[in-house]
Amino acid sequence: MNTGPQKISAPHGKLRPYSARYETGLPVLICSVLVILTVIVFWQIKDTEFLNYDDNMYVYENAYVQSGLNRESVQQAFSSELVEKSANWHPLTWLSLMADYSIFGLNPSGYHLINLLFHVMNTILLFLILRRMTKTLWPCAFVAALFAIHPLHVESVAWIAERKDVLSTFFWMLTLSAYSYYAEKPGVRRYFPVFVFFALGLMAKPMLVTLPFVLLLLDYWPLHRFGPIKADQKTNTEVLKTVISEGQKKSIKKNIGKERPETKITDHLEYKGSSIFPLLWEKVPLFVLALLSSVITYMAQQKSGSVSSVEVLSPAVRIGNAFVSYITYIGKTIWPVDLAVFYPHPGEMILWQVLGALLLLIIITVVVVWRLKHSPYLATGWFWYLGTLVPVIGIVQVGAQAMADRYSYIPLIGLFIVAAWGVPDLLKKLQYRKEMLLAASVLSILCFSIIAWKQVGYWQNNFTLYDHALAVTENNWLAYDNRGVAWCKQGEYKQAIDDFNRAIIIRPRHEKTYNNRGNAYQALGRYRQAIEDFNRAIAIKADFPEAYNNRGNAYQALGNYRQAMEDINKAVEIKPDYATAYNSRGNVFQSLGDYHQAIKDYNRAIGHKPRYAEAFYNRGTAYNKLGNYQLAIADLSRAIDFRPDYPEAFVNRGFAYKGLENYREAIKDYSSAIRIKPDYTFAYLNRSAVYVKVENHDMAVKDLKMAAKLGDENARKLLRGKGISWQQ
Repeated sequence: MNTGPQKISAPHGKLRPYSARYETGLPVLICSVLVILTVIVFWQIKDTEFLNYDDNMYVYENAYVQSGLNRESVQQAFSSELVEKSANWHPLTWLSLMADYSIFGLNPSGYHLINLLFHVMNTILLFLILRRMTKTLWPCAFVAALFAIHPLHVESVAWIAERKDVLSTFFWMLTLSAYSYYAEKPGVRRYFPVFVFFALGLMAKPMLVTLPFVLLLLDYWPLHRFGPIKADQKTNTEVLKTVISEGQKKSIKKNIGKERPETKITDHLEYKGSSIFPLLWEKVPLFVLALLSSVITYMAQQKSGSVSSVEVLSPAVRIGNAFVSYITYIGKTIWPVDLAVFYPHPGEMILWQVLGALLLLIIITVVVVWRLKHSPYLATGWFWYLGTLVPVIGIVQVGAQAMADRYSYIPLIGLFIVAAWGVPDLLKKLQYRKEMLLAASVLSILCFSIIAWKQVGYWQNNFTLYDHALAVTENNWLAYDNRGVAWCKQGEYKQAIDDFNRAIIIRPRHEKTYNNRGNAYQALGRYRQAIEDFNRAIAIKADFPEAYNNRGNAYQALGNYRQAMEDINKAVEIKPDYATAYNSRGNVFQSLGDYHQAIKDYNRAIGHKPRYAEAFYNRGTAYNKLGNYQLAIADLSRAIDFRPDYPEAFVNRGFAYKGLENYREAIKDYSSAIRIKPDYTFAYLNRSAVYVKVENHDMAVKDLKMAAKLGDENARKLLRGKGISWQQ
């Protein structure tokens, strides 16, 4: 009788035995291909601009982030000061963005490339983790490839504000990696990294609260920690490197049912029988962390006003939308078209859609449970998908979206697992199974890559993003609203108003759209219409500090300083750290000629927002009015440091240099202002006056002529008085 080592053969259609050839350079080659493929698909994000949808809040209008990475900013990242901005406590996300600012400043390319770097690392880690757990190669490579290039993941990578998504997933992957190591030989030392990585992940994005549940799924498959595993059982034990003697087999059978069987069957895993209760018990610290994070997140979202009340969206509507969203995500996974940055919540659900979605979910779940013993990967993959979406599926409605592509970043891994192991099982009896699998894999990856590359292009700037969203969705009021803000940024206020009007037709009680339209009217000098819109915004939301501040600015423009002061004081009362309101009130005091009081308010604005270019500029102008030119130059220089394209700051600093009789520097500043803004008549007039001081009359006349051509009546009068024509 042959009693030497015997291989356990794998049942047809199951995972192949672990082979030494998988320890060769093939995994390295696969990792290299994954990196190259991911970079090719996403490389164009380096040219993507900042978006006015959350990127402003997270980066380019965030004074805390723009303070860079330092001791004070680290403290701020962990404090509650930034919670209100994002409705989440995620200090690691803030720290990563602060670090980016320290390196890249306000160059969006750097932020995007860091997002891409995290996505690449997540892809590689996913491949390595699955390979370690399953001891297979090609299914793991397929899952990682789908994760890398699936179009639904474009939003998480191409959107700077979603740094929290790719960063938290990085810690998710590290947690899984540490857990696979712990599962081989449980112990406190091996458990500690699991706990730490999970905690760090929650500090990047609280959506990771479902991770302990996922670890339980992995305990079932592919780690097989739920119970004793028999050598001849038709599970995926054949994925292990199983070279076992007959004597070893007998020893295993002998130990089955004992409290802690310790017989080794592989070089990698110990043979251990375990019920679910010890597995649950070992994860209690992780569940505690998850619960704590959930409570903090809910409180933060409640405080920020992000959570919709049951009066706005009833529980029935929320549950119905959840069922439909689950199926919609599956549909978009298979056929990823008509993807948008925002999917408006319908506000009501169609009964047959809800019932159809529920029925389909039940059928899939029944099939998964029915195939539990024969296809355990189905349970892990399916319940991974269902479970990880729970925090963002809309039962607790945060925001106005029905669903979001970014929410699927981690959940889709579950569906990819189902496909990677399920499709080979379905095709196990076909003659050309390997060839068909290879062709289907290559074709699907190629198609998804092309679609993803095209989807990345839609994220190029505000207009490409919202134009596409409006083309593929209906009643997308947010896309109209945000595109209107983008038009305002470009000075196209009439087009902006058109978009705001469309948004209001769709959603007539959205206070921010009225506020935005009011700002557009104000920029056009239509202050009465602006005030009407600010009134509407305040009528919808009585504690809307921005609307009060903006209405105050409109009243100031009309010369109604008393009403302006009342409104701005109200804004400060509602939001005591509102730097913009302090700056606005300083402007009112300056209009009243009270420069000392104005400076006090500018000081408050800068105290709350240390990199507030406009506040430094306004304080500099106040110092100019007081004849304190040295302090004026210092403040205006700070404003220019923060905003190098600030022509008004150059002009006013030139005025201060002129006051100090430093005419050379004054001319340089006026010239800088003209270079930034070639039609800046005030700069030409002031430079002309300085040229007169230095007796360069030819240049003085030349600047006067340019100012006259641009329509300045003062310049024309001066030239007429000297008998000089400016029309030549």
